[in-house]
Amino acid sequence: MEYINFVLENPIYIILVAFGLTLLIQLYFYLVYYSRILLYRNKQQKESLKEPVSVIICARNEEENLEKNLPSILTQDYPEYEVIVVNDCSEDDSEFVLERFQKKYKHLKTTTIKQDEKFFHSKKLALTIGIKAAKNELLLLTDADCVAESNKWVEKMQKNFTNKKELIIGYGGYKKEKKLINNLIRFDTLFIALQYLTFAIARKPYMGVGRNLAYKKSLFFKHKGFASHNHIESGDDDLFVNEAATKKNTIIEISKESFTRSEAEKTFSSWFKQKKRHTTTGKLYKFGTKWRLFLENTSRVTFYILFVLSLIFFKQFYIYILAAFGFRMILQLTIYKTAMNRLEEKNLLIPSLLYDLIMPFLSFSFILANYFTTRKRKWK
Repeated sequence: MEYINFVLENPIYIILVAFGLTLLIQLYFYLVYYSRILLYRNKQQKESLKEPVSVIICARNEEENLEKNLPSILTQDYPEYEVIVVNDCSEDDSEFVLERFQKKYKHLKTTTIKQDEKFFHSKKLALTIGIKAAKNELLLLTDADCVAESNKWVEKMQKNFTNKKELIIGYGGYKKEKKLINNLIRFDTLFIALQYLTFAIARKPYMGVGRNLAYKKSLFFKHKGFASHNHIESGDDDLFVNEAATKKNTIIEISKESFTRSEAEKTFSSWFKQKKRHTTTGKLYKFGTKWRLFLENTSRVTFYILFVLSLIFFKQFYIYILAAFGFRMILQLTIYKTAMNRLEEKNLLIPSLLYDLIMPFLSFSFILANYFTTRKRKWK
């Protein structure tokens, strides 16, 4: 009570109290959630039966990507699997590329959606058609612009399926390039993955990425596919996971052989547009998920602001203020370094000190931009 009266009589101390509060919130996320990446190991199944798998890829005007990336999917070291490519209204030579691959790989199946000028559809329709065409219960999803990191990708993802585990969240990263925008995109991808992977470990799964995601066909139809969010163009991955994932039916897979990689956007403007589109799904997340993400983002921004203000107004406590800031930074860098090693992301550690500060502001700008711009309907 004494301390409360002191703060009320000296309101400037609210800055210091708020700084301590935001520090505690940040430490909560790092210690309770993000630190789980440090020691996580997939539990080995006693009997890892290699059940048949259906790999599903949706492609629209992906001629070059299919040519480059499809062989990595078609040459997996796995006894029984099919690859279904849904050629969705492509206007390039995707059809001929697929026909050529079909002659060589008998487990490749294709289906084509013809263009209808009166009816616009998103990727969700193509994915639904691919899932209905799948003959197997176990589904593994990726994109045409993704390459499997190893020929054990199907095996590593599939081994997690059990009677109870119906949804597998994998990691889909971006290829490294010597460009600043590539560095930023890869950090953003790494941090988002750190969130959804460790939240899932903590039995609070909320999203996955369509570049590397697996679930049972029965789970898809149990939730009536994408019916609850079919009006949103995006969300074939994160919104489905947010709806279908539970603390009991979900598991992650982060062995290095299980990763996929794709090429990142080349310019800031194209990445900004992509991020704008992705943020449209967040409003449909469950309340608990939205609250946790909001609290983490907000506390991170206010932590930095209050750190500066605390140094300005409380110079007599600067050693303690710097110590608090330094403790969080060391913990943060330790976890980031571990995540980088486990997800095979390089040259992000030092830049992360800057990106950690600016990403919440960028995230807010993505959301804000959606309110003031009219987006053209896009396939994915």
